Amino acid sequence: MSAMAEAKAGEKVLLLGNEAIARGAMEAGLGMFACYPGTPSSEVAEALVEAAGACRNGATSGTFVVEYSVNEKVAMEVACGAALSGARSMVAMKHVGLNVAADPLFTAAYIGMPGGLVVLSADDPGCHSSQNEQDNRQYARFAGLPCLEPVSAQEALDMTRYAFDMAAGLEQPVLLRTTTRISHMRGPVTCGGIAESPARDFARAPMRFVPVPAVARKRHVALAEHLRKAAEIAEKCPFNTIKRPESGKSRYGIVASGPARAYLADALETCDFAKDVAVFELGMTWPLPAEKLGHFLLGCEKVLVLEEGAPLLENDIRALAQKTGAGCDIAGKDGELGEFGEYSTRLVAARLARWLGCENPVPDALPARDLPGRPPNLCPGCAHRSAYYAARKVFGDDAVYSSDIGCYTLGLVPPLKAADFLVCMGSSVSAGSGFARGGRGRVVAFIGDSTFFHSGMTGLANAVFNNHDLLLVILDNGTTAMTGHQPNPGMLQEKLGENATHLDIENIVRGLGVTQFAAVRGSNLKALLAAFEEMRDQKGVRVILAQEPCMLYARRALGKKRKTVAVVKEQGQEVERCFRELACPAFMKVEGKFSVDENLCSGCMLCLQIAPGAFAAKALVKAG
Repeated sequence: MSAMAEAKAGEKVLLLGNEAIARGAMEAGLGMFACYPGTPSSEVAEALVEAAGACRNGATSGTFVVEYSVNEKVAMEVACGAALSGARSMVAMKHVGLNVAADPLFTAAYIGMPGGLVVLSADDPGCHSSQNEQDNRQYARFAGLPCLEPVSAQEALDMTRYAFDMAAGLEQPVLLRTTTRISHMRGPVTCGGIAESPARDFARAPMRFVPVPAVARKRHVALAEHLRKAAEIAEKCPFNTIKRPESGKSRYGIVASGPARAYLADALETCDFAKDVAVFELGMTWPLPAEKLGHFLLGCEKVLVLEEGAPLLENDIRALAQKTGAGCDIAGKDGELGEFGEYSTRLVAARLARWLGCENPVPDALPARDLPGRPPNLCPGCAHRSAYYAARKVFGDDAVYSSDIGCYTLGLVPPLKAADFLVCMGSSVSAGSGFARGGRGRVVAFIGDSTFFHSGMTGLANAVFNNHDLLLVILDNGTTAMTGHQPNPGMLQEKLGENATHLDIENIVRGLGVTQFAAVRGSNLKALLAAFEEMRDQKGVRVILAQEPCMLYARRALGKKRKTVAVVKEQGQEVERCFRELACPAFMKVEGKFSVDENLCSGCMLCLQIAPGAFAAKALVKAG
């Protein structure tokens, strides 16, 4: 078991930010945890599963349960149901997942959650692993939720525990918002004791929990009252602190929230010219501690607001200054320190210098070295590559390719060129259907197994119902590969264990009314080409199920070992063509000669199927 779960009260351990959140939930008396895996939130569930003592769906330990749900909306609803039953509950997802879960989230805020519900939203400024960098602090204001933002591993633990206590006390959901840097940082954490989940009986109250219009109108008023109480909590929240210079007074004040708090702390240590600045750190960023913040503004001539993302805090503070009559000059985003991407110590120090009219002592970033580019690419041996190769061989540019969220989004990278548009997770079927309805030509849509269960099934049902014309390729690699091989309903039963049930994709597809169907091995190029050829000129909804385990998952979880690797046996045009059309990371060209890196080659032998005269299989000799 991990250090996160084994640590005793008072013990100091080094934890990932997400691990600290998991530990904080356990110390708060977690009863139910539900999620759909999404970077950068994934490790929270993994830490809790490990703590529960079993890496499988539905793992339990003492009083808490961990569930991988099929999508974020379902995860939110599961957690809501558990919180309604009286259990302290948590639901976790990446920022775009909260869009999927928004429907139940808004109603949960109306009816309230007696057991206490904490909603973890892991945002991704800079789009490290996402299709946008939305700022989910907006949801706190929109849905009426208190919002907490940790900036260290210790705060991740402490704020999680605090969020559960607030959620249970108010009987309202609380938003815990992190970012990629906070989720994936490591830091020292002093642990507390792990608590049992508090027992709380369910009291029937349909005039609260069944939001028909007459009830919903009253619950909207109740939500406003809960926010007023949350604002009172914000005034005394230990994570909202003021740090003043040694003199005790300053004409200059800075208000900082989120990761900007950490960058500011580093910058202030470097910038001697900013020693006389007072700093208001906001850890609970909604609702604002208006009274405490108002007094701070009244004592300043100039105020700088530092926050990543949208200028939410900046606009709130401008409004508060106008309301309180504070005559301070308020500055916020400008130039480099804008609404896009991530901040850094260098950027914050430069902003401080501009604001105070001083010379910036922090040097500009070092010039980048002349390093070769490293574009994103599918792993060596990934069967998605063969599916894309086959699709391009049969359709070429005569089809438009609708893509989806997952490893297979990398189909957009040349030379594969099998992704022309992508809207959101699960959209490849629906958006592809709409494109085809526009009469712009053939559409081939790609979706993965986990994404199919997440939200692709409804799109397929809609396509059958409305007689759309498209070819859907379900790339089934037996796991949720992109986020770290978490379980999904299509995973092998022996890996799921007895607490979850394997669902067969073919049965689901046929059950939704698809009659033109083919199931092939993803590594069998001949079978793939034949399936694409057969489906090419047919009409209506057609589905090819390409099944092949993710190579990394097959090695790590299924225990499959490489027996052979590919080698180049003859230089020439065939080798060059294969290298050019596949872009396999195991291929190399050194001093004008092509070769295969045996350490990277997975032994998929796709190159042998394409150019058997140029490649050969080499048996690996077992060590020892």
